[in-house]
Amino acid sequence: MEFRGLKTNMFVLLLMLFSSWVCYLEATVSYDHKAIIVSGRKRILISGSIHYPRSTPQMWPDLIQKAKDGGLDVIQTYVFWNGHEPSPGKYYFEDRYDLVRFIKLVQQAGLYVNLRIGPYVCAEWNFGGFPVWLKYVPGIEFRTDNEPFKAAMQKFTEKIVCMMKAEKLFETQGGPIILSQIENEFGPVEWEIGAPGKAYTKWAAQMAVGLDTGVPWVMCKQDDAPDPVVSNS
Repeated sequence: MEFRGLKTNMFVLLLMLFSSWVCYLEATVSYDHKAIIVSGRKRILISGSIHYPRSTPQMWPDLIQKAKDGGLDVIQTYVFWNGHEPSPGKYYFEDRYDLVRFIKLVQQAGLYVNLRIGPYVCAEWNFGGFPVWLKYVPGIEFRTDNEPFKAAMQKFTEKIVCMMKAEKLFETQGGPIILSQIENEFGPVEWEIGAPGKAYTKWAAQMAVGLDTGVPWVMCKQDDAPDPVVSNS
């Protein structure tokens, strides 16, 4: 009887492992040039913005619930570099800059997240979200094919993506993030500066995709976003 019970327990354990493996495979987000596909279903999603630093953590649950009550499926937010890295290598993710807490509250409300990392955000925000110290980096030129800028941008982007992965916040990990955005409204800038802008767009797309988030990346106001990044006008 004990041997039979052992076999039964082993079978149940294997069944549970197989079920969790199947669920993991099904938890995918993709884009087929027509629609976002979440776990095998094409979705029409309505999104709206809540910028976490523009309110206090105490206000977040009510704001998120009101967004849900208003019919939103997705909360999108920029990630504000100057608030998170006020000096080089010194990071801040507390109080109204507690990005992880904000995203988990969105998840608790049953909504998805579009994480617009940028890290240039515009957003009527001081210096477009860039930290002031960035302008004093030797040889830097913003938002073009410039090595000092690309190095700083990649470092911050990787920091955010690694935090999200560590907290299992991407949809493929069971979290609410179904999209991430790299750069922001760069298309008109690219058109103006020409070849260096195109090279920068290609680099930013490849850098983002290489971070292997498991969810699509988008570029806002970028009609020629390199595949597989989603163009968003």
